[in-house]
Amino acid sequence: MVNRTTASTSMPRRVAAMITGRAITLFARVLTAVQAIWQGALPDSRVQRIYYANHSSHGDFILVWSILPTRLRQQTRPVAGADYWGGSGLRAFIGRDVFNALLIERQADGRSTDPVETMAQTLDEGSSLILFPEGTRNLTDEVLLPFKSGLYHLAKARPKVELVPVWIENLNRVLPKGSFIPVPLMCRVILGAPLWLAEDESKEAFLTRSRDALLALKPGREA
Repeated sequence: MVNRTTASTSMPRRVAAMITGRAITLFARVLTAVQAIWQGALPDSRVQRIYYANHSSHGDFILVWSILPTRLRQQTRPVAGADYWGGSGLRAFIGRDVFNALLIERQADGRSTDPVETMAQTLDEGSSLILFPEGTRNLTDEVLLPFKSGLYHLAKARPKVELVPVWIENLNRVLPKGSFIPVPLMCRVILGAPLWLAEDESKEAFLTRSRDALLALKPGREA
């Protein structure tokens, strides 16, 4: 699980987080019989990455995190909304302690720091990230919402970091909106070939290219 060495986190809390993380990982794998399909990238703890994925469920980052090998999980932080995973209580314990999530204020008027700078600093510390460039859960009939500009600005700020598209299949059907009881259903997490921001590539061109790379991973869709 994610290594926590801060003095502010007590040993019992770190042990509880480790046990909870293992339990959640096992539960996610059993419930979804998840298959990890590495189509264009292989798991490699020596490579720093931004895994960017489609977003239709609160459990998306949990499923992506759970399919990573242990060493990769230890160095990969999901980017999550502070309004949902912050605060106090069980949800905050899972977000902060179990997954070591990088919590971002989604509303501009509630921010004290720039989200892109925060993510870039986290990359500088050696972490990889799980990111959802749609910006919010897709609860529409659209296959994929337009990408927000954050992925472009982060790719521009740290151009050497690999950007790996990740398609999550079926998780929105495991835990539909408004449901508290998950439905056992096989899921797949498909990871594509890494890409980088090209020299002099415009924001619009990059976001279109990165979005197309993610859509191409959707089962049943022609590349």
